[in-house]
Amino acid sequence: MRKLSHPELLARQRTRQKESKLPFCAVLNNVRSLYNVGSIFRTADGAGLEKLWLCGITGHPPDTQISKTALGAEKEIPWEYRKDASELLQELKTKGYSVVLLEQTAESISFQDYYPSGPVCLVVGNEIEGVSESLLPFCDKTVEIDMAGVKNSLNVTVAFGIVAYHFRNCLKQKTVLS
Repeated sequence: MRKLSHPELLARQRTRQKESKLPFCAVLNNVRSLYNVGSIFRTADGAGLEKLWLCGITGHPPDTQISKTALGAEKEIPWEYRKDASELLQELKTKGYSVVLLEQTAESISFQDYYPSGPVCLVVGNEIEGVSESLLPFCDKTVEIDMAGVKNSLNVTVAFGIVAYHFRNCLKQKTVLS
């Protein structure tokens, strides 16, 4: 066994970049930390998202704090700022996207029990308050990550990564089976 060299990794990524993006986007609703925004950019690029939507008070590029954790991913993945996430979610629903909130609600199910089969938009929220209550009427499903410890949530970037890769695997499997 050997680690891949940096040139080998770059060559492999150039090959993978030719793959088409998945029908998968995400909305960051009022994410306060610019470091979290940058980290989500990097994870979204790795998971093959087609676009990030930055809403409310969520910061956006160019910003050195975002760049520090995004490591250039903010230049690779398409993004757009929208002040009002509600209007955006309504638009995405008319385009056929299922809107899935990563949030703890009375109706939420484990993210592992949700299998997106078509265009999907994952919505994550503020580090303290979660997804804005005003967005609940626009969601088709709420998913959550089961917590075994005393704390009831993970950092937004970690939670985003877990669910984004689950969605990626589901959508890739659907593409292979189609």
